[in-house]
Amino acid sequence: MNARSHTPVTTGLRLCLHGLLVGLLVLAAARAAGGHAPRSTAVVVLAGVMAVLYGAGVAARSVQPRTRASALWLAGLGAVWLSLLALSPDALWVAFPLYFLQLHLLPAHWGLPAVAATAAAAISGFLLHGQEITPGTFVGPLLGAAVAVATVLGYEALFRESERRRELIEELVSTRAELAAAERTAGTLAERERLAREIHDTLAQGLSSIQLLLRAAEHTLPDDAPAAAHVRRAREAAQENLAEARRFVRALTPPDLEHGSLAGALARLSARTRTPDLAVRFAVSGTPVELPTPYEVALLRTAQSALANTVRHADARRAEVTLTYMDTSVCLDVVDDGRGFDGGLDPGSGRGFHGSRSGSPDGGPDDGPDNGGHGTDGHGTDGHGGHGGHGPDGVREGRGAREDRGGFGLPAMRARARSLGGTLSVESAPGQGTAVAVTLPLPAATTSPGRSAA
Repeated sequence: MNARSHTPVTTGLRLCLHGLLVGLLVLAAARAAGGHAPRSTAVVVLAGVMAVLYGAGVAARSVQPRTRASALWLAGLGAVWLSLLALSPDALWVAFPLYFLQLHLLPAHWGLPAVAATAAAAISGFLLHGQEITPGTFVGPLLGAAVAVATVLGYEALFRESERRRELIEELVSTRAELAAAERTAGTLAERERLAREIHDTLAQGLSSIQLLLRAAEHTLPDDAPAAAHVRRAREAAQENLAEARRFVRALTPPDLEHGSLAGALARLSARTRTPDLAVRFAVSGTPVELPTPYEVALLRTAQSALANTVRHADARRAEVTLTYMDTSVCLDVVDDGRGFDGGLDPGSGRGFHGSRSGSPDGGPDDGPDNGGHGTDGHGTDGHGGHGGHGPDGVREGRGAREDRGGFGLPAMRARARSLGGTLSVESAPGQGTAVAVTLPLPAATTSPGRSAA
């Protein structure tokens, strides 16, 4: 009978039940043997048989609540007890531990009738032995049955409540662990992006300028000038260090962009976001061109943040992510059919944003490209504000973005778009879903007639 976990309380209750039943059997056998009744030997033997049968059931692993083995075991105990009750009226008291066994091991629709039948058998056995009839003859067994029913049902209710709380605590602990892991990952990614941005905007750009200046100096010096060789070696050293800096920046880009294109990263993000209750579809429109790494990072982080908001707040059934390449710009749209919100309030800034735009007043770049260090950067024209990053990363934005005032998901997406001279629009209405669109101007190298890669 080990259906429940062993706690000090349940172990104590089991021991009390075992001691009660065995003690009552010993009392019935002792009274029969001490009174020299004509059937005392049979009473002692039946009491011993019932004690052995009870011990075997307690030790058997197959005797569990609501199983066939437990029903057969209770039937055997009941048969021996009825035989003992027919020989000795003292066996009446054994009915009390039997009540608890029946209620614990049998389903409720069988346990309650079994308790009623046991109480009726106890009263009948007492009467058959010609004992004096008093109110206690009926009240005792019936009151014991009522107490047993109330105790077992109350314990069952407490056990269910305890199990629910235990499951809730386990879920809370698991969620906290997942949250901590996600925050560690988010912090790592944010630091990687920050380092890549700082290296790109300081060391890489400085080395690129030094290389260009040394190349110009080399062209102005005569070939036989004593300083020409030193200038050439200095330019080559600057070029080697610039290449090393670029490799370091590429190693610090987000993992989703390390081994594939932006479209592939967005497709994987859509697949990861998909759930049984949310269908996420990704599509590419137009002719894909290679984008500078900061552009790809900004678009990927915006998609992560928008989809995180969809999962956490929108209660949507469908979401669509579309990457569109146009002649002079690239656009990312994230549209869902969720609950939406008031399009006249901006959760992040408190200003109206239904169709609002972020960027410079004339729609042009705020702090646009600087020709990528005069064309020497391997990414092309990406001399912008770095990896698009005012928000730490898409994971944190998804967690922090809220539909009420004070969220920072939308402001972070705006900041990313603005840092690259782009625009962000958000359109939503209660019950009509939400559409987030970010548009970035393509650098000059990608908008050439041949649409060559940057």
